[in-house]
Amino acid sequence: MSPSAKRAATAELQAKFAVSERRACAVLEQPRSTQRYQRCPRSDQTALCRRLRELVRRRPRFGYRRLTIVLRREGWVVNVKRVHRLCRQEGLKVRRILRKTRSPGCSTNACHLRQATHKDQVWCWDFAFDRTESGTTLKWLSILDEYTRECLALKVSRSITSEDVLETLAELFAMRGVPRAIRSDNGPEFMARAVRDWLGRLQIETRYIAPGSPWENGYAESFHSKLVDEFLSRELFESVTAARTLTAAWKEDYNHDRPHSSLGYVTPAEFAARCAASTPERPSAAPQAAPAFQPHSGITQPELS
Repeated sequence: MSPSAKRAATAELQAKFAVSERRACAVLEQPRSTQRYQRCPRSDQTALCRRLRELVRRRPRFGYRRLTIVLRREGWVVNVKRVHRLCRQEGLKVRRILRKTRSPGCSTNACHLRQATHKDQVWCWDFAFDRTESGTTLKWLSILDEYTRECLALKVSRSITSEDVLETLAELFAMRGVPRAIRSDNGPEFMARAVRDWLGRLQIETRYIAPGSPWENGYAESFHSKLVDEFLSRELFESVTAARTLTAAWKEDYNHDRPHSSLGYVTPAEFAARCAASTPERPSAAPQAAPAFQPHSGITQPELS
């Protein structure tokens, strides 16, 4: 119980039972000096509040810490806690700017509703995070083929922007051709206007999943669970260079040596080689009309593992 609450309780006890202040304080374990305490406002309180209101009218986005610095430069002897208390007392709280996020994602783009039926039809991408031994953040960009489960790209850096995403995609398009669609969450790197405009010019469908529904991008989430469990949790990264070397080795092992349970315990590279003969001709990197999505008929799509 706070001292002010104890003072109120003591006064109520005195009034209700007509007991002395000494006895009421003893019952509630309230020191008599605290019970008799009277607030004594400082002589400069009124002037300081008036000056605070003037500063806030001129600079409404200043918080109490910045206002404290301004007051000290003007010669006021104040600390941060006092300015904070007076700002709350005067209702001078900085109004937070709420930016409404607009998301184009929807559940109809979920991986179990619109599945890939052949190689290089639908890719998915996402980010994973870890740290170096010194505590520096590391960020991985993964791009997968949903049908073959191949890890097409696994790029690591301290930060990855939308420009880095476009550069990685351009390299993949030059090597493998252009997919029909790319599935992702609503992250800012994937929703950047530059990324969406560029993919639109190439007639690539962007399948954004519903916000807060990572399971709808299940192939990427399944891959990241393996990435974390079998790689990130087992390695210590001394630097970004070391992380890139280890990442390249793990990606090679994942594609060519690690049996994948949902592919009948063959490697993604072996499965991709088997289905290459029956795969429709891949579109080129030049912009063209994307064919309409056709539901799968006949071949059973491997399940997630």
